[in-house]
Amino acid sequence: MAAPSQKALLETVPTSLFIGGEWRAAENGATFEVHDPATGRVLAHVADGSPADGLAALDAAAAAQADWAKVAPRERAELLRAAFEKLTERIEEFALLMTLEMGKPLAEARGEVTYGAEFFRWFSEEAVRIHGRYAVAPNGATRLVTMKQPVGPTLMITPWNFPLAMGTRKIGPALAAGCTMVVKPAHETPLSMLALAQLLDELGVPKGVLNVVPTAHSGALMEPLIRDPRARKLTFTGSTGVGRKLVEQSAQQLLRLSMELGGNAPFIVFEDADIDAAVRGAMLAKMRNIGEACTAANRFFVHESVAAEFATKFADAMAALSIGKGTVKGVEVGPLITAKARAGVDELVQDAIGKGARALTGGAALPGKGFFYAPTVLADVPASARLLTEEIFGPVAPVASFSDEADAIARANDTEFGLVGYVFTKDLSRAIRVAEALEFGMVGINQGIVSNPAAPFGGVKQSGFGREGGFEGIEEYLETKYVGIAL
Repeated sequence: MAAPSQKALLETVPTSLFIGGEWRAAENGATFEVHDPATGRVLAHVADGSPADGLAALDAAAAAQADWAKVAPRERAELLRAAFEKLTERIEEFALLMTLEMGKPLAEARGEVTYGAEFFRWFSEEAVRIHGRYAVAPNGATRLVTMKQPVGPTLMITPWNFPLAMGTRKIGPALAAGCTMVVKPAHETPLSMLALAQLLDELGVPKGVLNVVPTAHSGALMEPLIRDPRARKLTFTGSTGVGRKLVEQSAQQLLRLSMELGGNAPFIVFEDADIDAAVRGAMLAKMRNIGEACTAANRFFVHESVAAEFATKFADAMAALSIGKGTVKGVEVGPLITAKARAGVDELVQDAIGKGARALTGGAALPGKGFFYAPTVLADVPASARLLTEEIFGPVAPVASFSDEADAIARANDTEFGLVGYVFTKDLSRAIRVAEALEFGMVGINQGIVSNPAAPFGGVKQSGFGREGGFEGIEEYLETKYVGIAL
């Protein structure tokens, strides 16, 4: 389906709160602006949910929970399958909307819609495969029945960098498991989530099962919900700092938690690697989503014998990228999300250069409208540079060398984060050794993208806990109940 004009599209996207199956204004009438990061222009004024609105959404979710949990698994599966098909059919529309509010090029936005839709297809298949078990007690006197039941009303906080897919990755398993939801999208990018809620409503998701409350005051809205005993689970994708605060708030109610937090991904290139393939992988691992991804390669460790060749080829590839507004054909790099985000990236780059790093390409913000930053490769990055310990969240690649396998592993693991790591080598034994030694929840071998709806996504250490996607994804929304039957 062809995308409508930008003006026509924005006129069809809801800008209200979605509570109990109804679109409504904020309780106090407040709104906030959503901007195009490529131009700074205002795209829409969206209802700014208040704490009272949040509680109304939880009221609706709690009221709908019992009936939704009773819906036949096949019926829930068919709804999810229909959502997959409709989202795929409307790929151009959702991609354009995402590009307008987030900035990523249309080609990447289309990729996110495809990826996001796959969670609906995957969990439509998992909805009918929620298993329990039956066993005879060792003494033979009792039968042991184990069953899975929905956790219950779930609070969801989604980020701005993947405004659609981070929603479907949570909504899909919740719907499949029989849980109702209150979703708080990022205030920078609420339009994609509101459009998704509209789609699911049109497909017949019952009133109150999905509620969406955008707000520019996340803490004020969410804290009362987190402390409300009717909420049973909290799932969050975002920064580690915010995640820590949410975990603290959730302790009072002992909520079930899924936390997908920050990353500091190492990208290791061994001396036997295919350097051209490693550069292609590096471009994917670094530049997906303009580098604004928790899975983005943050630290490039290259064997000293091939470090110069890799850095030169990598810099050439980065310098060749086309930069501009994401809706323009052929553009490969869009703007960062805000002026503050761009300033933070530049601060890290200047710190590294000030400590001796060399910019092989880029190294500065670009002039003019929008929040653009030049794709950057830094060589000879010293260990003291902040960008080797902090998440960059931008199109900047620091390259450092290592001497041997043990050195590479030690430097890769020298971080509080543990989301994903990347390894390039032709040696299968080494690949297995290094993958086992890396302290990360995911490892990509000779590939620059690991995200897959059929695989468990998540990290260790300060990158959080819980898994999204794969067979494990639906378990996050299920409780285990044991029933003992005496004979």
